[in-house]
Amino acid sequence: MLNIYRTDDGIISELTEFTDGIWVKLTAPTKEEGERVSKAFDIDFDDIRAALDEEESSRISLEDGYTLILVDIPAPEIRHEKTVYTTVPLGILLTQNVIITVCNENTPILNYFTGRKLKDFSTKKKMRFVYQILMRTSMLYQSYLKLIDQKRTEIEERVGEDTEDVDVIDLHELESTLVYFATSLRANGIVLERLQRYKRLMQYPEDMELLEDVIIENRQGIEMAQIYRDIIDGTRQLLSSVINNRLNNVMKYLTSITLVMAVPTVISGLYGMNVDGKWMPLSSTPHGFMIICVLTLIICIVVMILLRRKKML
Repeated sequence: MLNIYRTDDGIISELTEFTDGIWVKLTAPTKEEGERVSKAFDIDFDDIRAALDEEESSRISLEDGYTLILVDIPAPEIRHEKTVYTTVPLGILLTQNVIITVCNENTPILNYFTGRKLKDFSTKKKMRFVYQILMRTSMLYQSYLKLIDQKRTEIEERVGEDTEDVDVIDLHELESTLVYFATSLRANGIVLERLQRYKRLMQYPEDMELLEDVIIENRQGIEMAQIYRDIIDGTRQLLSSVINNRLNNVMKYLTSITLVMAVPTVISGLYGMNVDGKWMPLSSTPHGFMIICVLTLIICIVVMILLRRKKML
C-alpha cells in the first residue's frame, strides 16, 4: 500500500501525487509501488525493498542523493494460537525534500502520526520526524516490555497447585521475545549513535536534544529487557523446581503404596506354595483364613504408620 501525506499549518492531509515536503508511506508495498517510488526519487530499488527482508539488520547508509536508515521495531504476531511479540525492520529513506518509510507491517508507530495524535509534527522537518518515529519506537518497546512482565506476573501468581507444563513453555516464549527485543534495541542504539556523528544530515539544536532523549529511552529499553529477562529466568527455574517437586511427591506416594501392597502379596505368595498343609501356620485352625487376613491388615496398618512417621505418606 502506498500513501502520500503532507502537513500544512500543523494539519496532515493525504495526497495523490508526489510533491515536495511529503511523507511517502509504503506498507507491504507491491513491486509496482516500489518501482514507482524508486523512479520518482531516483532511489535504488534494492534499498526500498531492504526493509521488507526480515533478516535485514539495523544500519544507516549514506548514498548519492539520499540516506537509508534501517531500524527494528516491535510488532505482535500469532504463534501457537497466542499473541507474542517479535521485531520487524522499518526503513526510512531521506531525500532532499521527501521522507519515505517502508515496512511490512501496518505498525502503530506510523499510525500514531497519521492519526493526528502528535501536534508538533511536520513532514517538512525530516530529521525531527525521523527522531519522533524513533522515539515512538522506543516507547512502544517499553510498552510491550511492560505487557511481557505482566504476563510473567500472572504465571508467577499461579505457582503452586495450578502450575502446568504450559506455563514453562509460555515463559520460554517470553524469554525468547526479550532476547529479540534486547538484540534489536542494541542494534538501534548503534544507529542512534551514528546519527549523532553524521554532519551530512542537517539538524537543528532542538532536533539534537530530541535525539538525545531517544538515545536515553532506547538505553532504558535495553535495561528493562535485561532486567525482565533475568526475572523470567528466575521464575522459570522456580516453575521447574515446583513441577519436579510435585513429580517427586507423586513418585514417593506410589512407592509407599507399593510397599504397603507388598505385605499381602508376600503372605499370599507364601501360603500359595505347593507344600504340606500341616507345616503352614493356622492351616488347620478354625477361622484360620480370617485370622491370616486380619494379621495381614494389621501389618499393613503398621507399615503405613511407619511410612507416615518417615513422611513418606
